[in-house]
Amino acid sequence: MSAALHQFVVTSLLLLVAAVQRGRIPTQAYHGQFALTNGDPLHCHSYLSGYISLLLRAEPYPTSRFGSQCLQNNNIMGIENICELAARMLFSAVEWARNIPFFPDLQVPDQVALLRLTWSELFVLNAAQCSMPVHVAPLLAAAGLHASPMSADRVVAFMDHIRVFQEQVEKLKVLQVDSAEYSCIKAIVLFTTDACGLSDLAHVESLQEKSQCALEEYVRSQYPNQPNRFGKLLLRLPSLRTVSSSVIEQLFFVRLVGKTPIETLIRDMLLSGSSFSWPYMSIQ
Repeated sequence: MSAALHQFVVTSLLLLVAAVQRGRIPTQAYHGQFALTNGDPLHCHSYLSGYISLLLRAEPYPTSRFGSQCLQNNNIMGIENICELAARMLFSAVEWARNIPFFPDLQVPDQVALLRLTWSELFVLNAAQCSMPVHVAPLLAAAGLHASPMSADRVVAFMDHIRVFQEQVEKLKVLQVDSAEYSCIKAIVLFTTDACGLSDLAHVESLQEKSQCALEEYVRSQYPNQPNRFGKLLLRLPSLRTVSSSVIEQLFFVRLVGKTPIETLIRDMLLSGSSFSWPYMSIQ
C-alpha cells in the first residue's frame, strides 16, 4: 500500500470517529502516582477504589451516547450506522487506554503491542456495555457479502461468527455488569503479558493484578449477596477471544478501511490522540 493511500485510510477512520467529540466528557491523562479525590463515585476510601475512579474518568464519553443516535426509526441499525458505531467503540478503546493510570507511562512500543493484541476484546466489552444492537442482515451487508457472489459455506461461516459475537455480548448483559466492573475488566484485558515483545513483563503483570484486585474488592463491597459474582466475571474473559479480531474487522470495518488491518491503524490512533484536529463529521 502506498504511503498516500495509507494516510487516506487513516484519515478516513479518524474523521469518522470524530463524531465522538461532540458531547465528550473531558478527560486528562494520569501519569505515575495518583491520589484519591473528593466525590469518589464508589464512596469507598481506599487505594484500589481510587484506581477504579480514575479508570471510570478515562472513559471518553457516556455509554448512552454510543448508539442512541445510530438507530433508525424501526430500531434497526443501517450499514452506515454500524460503521459509525464500530468506529466510536474502537476509538473509545484506544482513547480510554491513553488516559488510564500507568498505561501512558509504558514504553510506546509496549502500548502499541498491548492494544494491537487486545483491541478486539475491548471492542466486544464496549459492545456489551452499550448494548449494541446486532442484526444479521446489516452485518452481512457490512461484510461485503451482498456486493459479490457468495458460497453457501461462506454465508454459514459468517452467520456462525455473528452468533458467537452475539453470545459473548448477551452473556455479559445477563450478568448486568456495571460501569466500574467494565472498567476493571477492560484493564485486566489490556494489561496482558501475552503481548509479544514487552519490555517489562513483570510490570505489566503487576498492573493486571492490581486491576484484578480492584475488581475483587469492588465486587465484594458492592455485591455482598453475590459471593460468586467475581468468579463469574473472570470466567467471561477467556471466551472474549473466541471472537477473533479478523472476524470483527470483516464484520464491522471492511466497508471503512478495506483490506487495511486494524492493527495497522491502532498505532496511528494511539499516537495521534488529542493532538489530532478533530472536525465533526456525521454520516448521512
